[in-house]
Amino acid sequence: MIHHKASVCVYCGARFGDKPAFRKAAAALGAAFADNSWRLVYGAGDVGMMGAVANAAQRAGAPTLGVVPSHLMHREVRKHDLTTLIVTENMHERKKVMFMNSDAVVVMPGGAGSLDEFFEVLTWRQLGLHQKPILLLNIEGFWDPLIGLLDHVIDQGFAEDTLRGFVTVVTDVDQAITALRDALS
Repeated sequence: MIHHKASVCVYCGARFGDKPAFRKAAAALGAAFADNSWRLVYGAGDVGMMGAVANAAQRAGAPTLGVVPSHLMHREVRKHDLTTLIVTENMHERKKVMFMNSDAVVVMPGGAGSLDEFFEVLTWRQLGLHQKPILLLNIEGFWDPLIGLLDHVIDQGFAEDTLRGFVTVVTDVDQAITALRDALS
């Protein structure tokens, strides 16, 4: 049995994006999971950023928990060699299972799905439903427009200043690992 100190959920793209730094960061983050005795919780994909994080975590010896909705079982390219795989009925349940099995969340570059996941956990935090750390891994400024949008929402009176404090922005994997170590210790 593989023991882990904490579980960290990673939201990220099923594609690599257009910058090599994204793929490199995904692999570095995944490898760091084993070094810190953390379990990776993610969307069970074997492609793009998801696959890079999971493959690096597995190669380094970290346990992995993948969560996939049944309707994507044959549509998405998923990993078949995870430590644990949970199949859910739908996307809503997938997000809930991923979140409930995590002690912290890291949001890497990704698309609409990653944004959906980010905003859901941010909203839950704003409503006081959890105190889990939420990290935006802002590789090469990828999340700058999102950070600007959060500031705009606050500036326009649609959220309290505290909203920004619910998100820790880090610009590289080393900063992410340090923030996670601090939060999970």
